Amino acid sequence: MRRYRFDPRGGRSVEAFGSSDVTATPLQHTPARLVVTALRVEAGGRVGVHEATLDQLFLVVEGHGWVAGPDGARLPLGAGEAAFWHAGEHHGAGSDKGMSVIVLEGEGLEPQAHLRVLDDA
Repeated sequence: MRRYRFDPRGGRSVEAFGSSDVTATPLQHTPARLVVTALRVEAGGRVGVHEATLDQLFLVVEGHGWVAGPDGARLPLGAGEAAFWHAGEHHGAGSDKGMSVIVLEGEGLEPQAHLRVLDDA
């Protein structure tokens, strides 16, 4: 057995798209174009608005924050909740108090096949 670290100490700062106080730690890249990343959004941090290059599932595992689509309207999201964007959709996220997130990016993600829908924002 081997143990690994995926907290912010092993990651890199994200500053693209006007992002601030966000650390990304890549977890996996697969031949099937699946990318798995751990994000830490610090209190007051944000991921700037950008276009999803692949389908993207944003899973909050700790804390609370918000997500937004192209209209900029912020929707709250907390631990145990997720947001999904199709490739090509513009989106952003942030947190007033901090949150930890796992992001899955890949072709053909189908969260509706496994997760209960909160709403269709």
